[in-house]
Amino acid sequence: MCGIFGYIGKSKDAPKKVFNGLIDIEYRGYDSWGIAYPEKDSFKIVKKVGFLPKSFDFPSANLALGHTRWATHGGVNEANAHPHSDCSEKLVLIHNGIVENYLELKRKLKKHKFKSETDSEVIVHLIEDEYKGKLSLKEAVANVFKRLEGLNAVVVSDGLEIVACKTGSPLVVGKNSDGFIIASDPNAILPQTNNLLFIEDGQMVSLSSSLEYYEIADLKKLEPKFIEVAWEHSSATLAQYPHFMLKEIFEQPQVLYNQIQDLESIKKIAGQINKAYGTYFIGCGTAGFACLLGVYLFSKVARKHVNFSIGSEFNYTEDFLTDKSLLIAISQSGETIDVVEPVNAAKRKGVQIVTISNTLGSSLYRLADTKMLLQAGPEKAVASTKAFMAMVANIILLGFALADKLAQGVSIIEKSAKEIEKVLAKSEEISKLALIIKDSEHMYILGRGLSYPLALESALKIKETSYIHAEGFASGELKHGALALIEKGTPVIVYVPDDETKGAVMANAMEVKARGAFVIGVGFADGVEENPVFDFFFKVADCGASSILPHVVFAQLLGYYLAVQKGLNPDKPRNLAKSVVVR
Repeated sequence: MCGIFGYIGKSKDAPKKVFNGLIDIEYRGYDSWGIAYPEKDSFKIVKKVGFLPKSFDFPSANLALGHTRWATHGGVNEANAHPHSDCSEKLVLIHNGIVENYLELKRKLKKHKFKSETDSEVIVHLIEDEYKGKLSLKEAVANVFKRLEGLNAVVVSDGLEIVACKTGSPLVVGKNSDGFIIASDPNAILPQTNNLLFIEDGQMVSLSSSLEYYEIADLKKLEPKFIEVAWEHSSATLAQYPHFMLKEIFEQPQVLYNQIQDLESIKKIAGQINKAYGTYFIGCGTAGFACLLGVYLFSKVARKHVNFSIGSEFNYTEDFLTDKSLLIAISQSGETIDVVEPVNAAKRKGVQIVTISNTLGSSLYRLADTKMLLQAGPEKAVASTKAFMAMVANIILLGFALADKLAQGVSIIEKSAKEIEKVLAKSEEISKLALIIKDSEHMYILGRGLSYPLALESALKIKETSYIHAEGFASGELKHGALALIEKGTPVIVYVPDDETKGAVMANAMEVKARGAFVIGVGFADGVEENPVFDFFFKVADCGASSILPHVVFAQLLGYYLAVQKGLNPDKPRNLAKSVVVR
């Protein structure tokens, strides 16, 4: 499941508006797309496998719904792409989420003709039965939505109005003088209006010539609260770069300078951590590794203990939370369902919520008691680079603020920005390394201490972009099983910062070298660069506790060049989406 976009209003080019809206949310990733619009007394549905074309000719219509899909239920084909219709093709539906009880519901629909393997189509046939029973569309949708288990966003139309409701999965409405737009991403609406209504969980909106807002449970009418946002449409362009990922890697020095312009949020959150009885970091994927870094960094710099959990696992370990706890949730999109769900549960227990995200108005942003925006700018490539950079920078600043050494934290962030510029200037060296190892099936990345989360993030970047099986290890774990995987020619990246881990990491490098590994060193320490244990060494100056920042750029560039040299698109890795809105 991925992107939703719809329009209803005075304009007769609704299908074109929807097509352009889908292009704006392409960066989230998808494997198929579709658009539906009224034609005579039913809907015309255009669905295709693959990416959106540069242009498409649509007839006139004042209403249209569009969707970009990542397959969950059913394979990648036109039948499973959205929108889905009822038997008569007079109702159409687009859906994000997973209907956990769809098989049970489907068994009750024996008289209906199914055209797809999806859980989504079950919803539109259920609505069809309710709607034929002479209910209004909003009543039919509400009745069915209450029967769905799981976290879902549903948008339905009968050609006269659009009805939408949600639990968990994001939906936002925009309005202007022409009509109404509905989308799963506010950025897609901003070219047409900055007047936005964020639909909350358990609520429904009906769009026609006017807007009506309801509680799903009892259809109690609500007063919609539109917000006029001051932010601009994220219309990132490639400029002179061949791919967004490379462009975003090269933007990272400026991203770091952005993080030190306003430190008031850092000071406020540091104060909250000091007062809390238990601080917990949660995140997923790249954001999760940034959170894990916080455990090491807060201990090393501030002598402060904090806890970390992967977002999707936190629900199973949160019984210990109290109203004195502090939960810090980190997410690039602010919509990651595996973070939003535990945050909601923690909030019900009275836990104070801090969110750090790159998206104003996102679900996490609205849930938080304290909000901090990453000033990373738009990130179009699915594999996160500059958002991770901003997350880590802010965690470093928080650690130094807790130690009452914020000025020192700012200083090493500035030093890291300058060192990243030097790494970028040597990117050709990394491209040549990629050429040597691009045919490898497996790769391993080793680090200790602060470099362990770095090893995990490096492996993620390489596997996301190049599809090479890459694993990050705490290098002390080698003899506990991982060493069995090393054979002649296996690339092993070893991070060697000039800190307390240097001696132990060098010993681990020698262990993999003795088993025939192609050993790649990254870092800076006296005498290390010339050590014969390394088949390749990439020198990065020491930046103290923020050395992870220039070090990770090496891995980002390596992942990028591996993808390009293998003929892959680094911006749109297979099977991955930018914003994960299903469990």
